[in-house]
Amino acid sequence: MGYLGAMTSNDRRQLNGLVRFSLDLGPVILFFLVYTRLKDQEFLIFGDSYSGFIVATALFVPVLLVATGIHWILTGRLSRMQLVVAVIVILFGGLSIWLNDERFFKMKPTIVYLLFGGVLGFGLMRGRSYLEYVMDDALPLNATGWNKLTWRLTVLFLGLAAVNELVWRLMSTDSWVNFKTFVLPAAIFVFFIAHAPLFARYSTQNN
Repeated sequence: MGYLGAMTSNDRRQLNGLVRFSLDLGPVILFFLVYTRLKDQEFLIFGDSYSGFIVATALFVPVLLVATGIHWILTGRLSRMQLVVAVIVILFGGLSIWLNDERFFKMKPTIVYLLFGGVLGFGLMRGRSYLEYVMDDALPLNATGWNKLTWRLTVLFLGLAAVNELVWRLMSTDSWVNFKTFVLPAAIFVFFIAHAPLFARYSTQNN
């Protein structure tokens, strides 16, 4: 996992569950709340009209960056995944605001999941688990466990990318916001909970 700064593994600071939850999901929940409040409103800014969705997006981008910065300050590290997500949020959030087109922000989860799924799949084709490289500190698994988990997470990411495309293209903005806020995080949470037997079976701590 990529870290900022010259920290060794013994120097890495851990966040408690509540703080981690707040930093990971707080920006998304705030986006949902702001969108719910502003979704039926139009805002005239510098002579241009912006929907409540675009205004909520404009607030979401700096909030996510602040949360990412707080994570780095508290732990002294940022994962490659966090850095990639931050860059994509800036890119697609910025395009959404600049072009006044919400489609770019709705495409962000698709791009993120395709990127993660593609990288993991590429690693597997090379006989390597890049997931182990990212999560080795959190999950002490043997090689077989990492291989199985990486294959399944690759399929999950690619599936979520496809579903996100269907939802934002075929359903209302309200439906997509609910999907992004609740369904996507829940799907990943349920995935890892459901794999508790795999973690136990292939844990290196059993050896």
